[in-house]
Amino acid sequence: MEWLAMFGPKLLGAILVFIIGLYLINTVSRLISKGLIKRGLDVSLQSFLGSLVSVGLKILLLISVAGMLGIQTTSFVAVIGALGLAVGLALQGSLANFAGGVLLLVFKPFKVGDVIESGGQTGSVQEIQIFNTILLTPENKTVILANGGVSNSTIINYSRHGNLRVDITMAVAPDSDIEKARGIAMQAIEANRFVLKEPAPSVNVIKVGDGMISLAIRPYATPADYWDAFFTVQEDVKNAWDKNNVSGPIPTRVIISK
Repeated sequence: MEWLAMFGPKLLGAILVFIIGLYLINTVSRLISKGLIKRGLDVSLQSFLGSLVSVGLKILLLISVAGMLGIQTTSFVAVIGALGLAVGLALQGSLANFAGGVLLLVFKPFKVGDVIESGGQTGSVQEIQIFNTILLTPENKTVILANGGVSNSTIINYSRHGNLRVDITMAVAPDSDIEKARGIAMQAIEANRFVLKEPAPSVNVIKVGDGMISLAIRPYATPADYWDAFFTVQEDVKNAWDKNNVSGPIPTRVIISK
């Protein structure tokens, strides 16, 4: 009875703190989950962050309850800190990739389906995982990029505005009628099914010299149709020039014999 009188209030208080603490932790976890859902974060990231917060708070609660019961928790805290430091040092590369994945999923510089360039690689985003980003290149090669490197490097998103400018340079003979060549090229470009009406395409002289007139042909296409537009526009313009007697450049070479 003496032991119960001394230890009972502590035990009762610890039980109450444990029950109330669990209730508060579950409430906080639900609020965090709702906030993550409203932010539109990836489902895997929502689950991971929710579990991480819940487990961390429960560990703190258990340490607090143990302290209320008179158990020395200093050694437990030291052991947990040492384990955390050891795991952090062993997995510092993975942790950097995890942090990079969290940043990518929160700030969303790109999404699945976008065509991006990062780390010297260009491709369509297939997956954004916690540790890696998966790209599919135009050659159908699968590229796995570490999120730590992606988040810390320059990211070029070709799909953000919904269209890409196709840069093509073609040349005609130096004595050609520039306006005639431009008009024929514009008709061929506008008839191409891969070229967007808006923004409007353009054809401009980019260089005069070296025995030719070089024209900068600039149509716009969707990221999915970029390469189709790149190849077919050149073919259509060349065929249109041939039908309308617009001559191509003739390479010349001057040889001086001494």
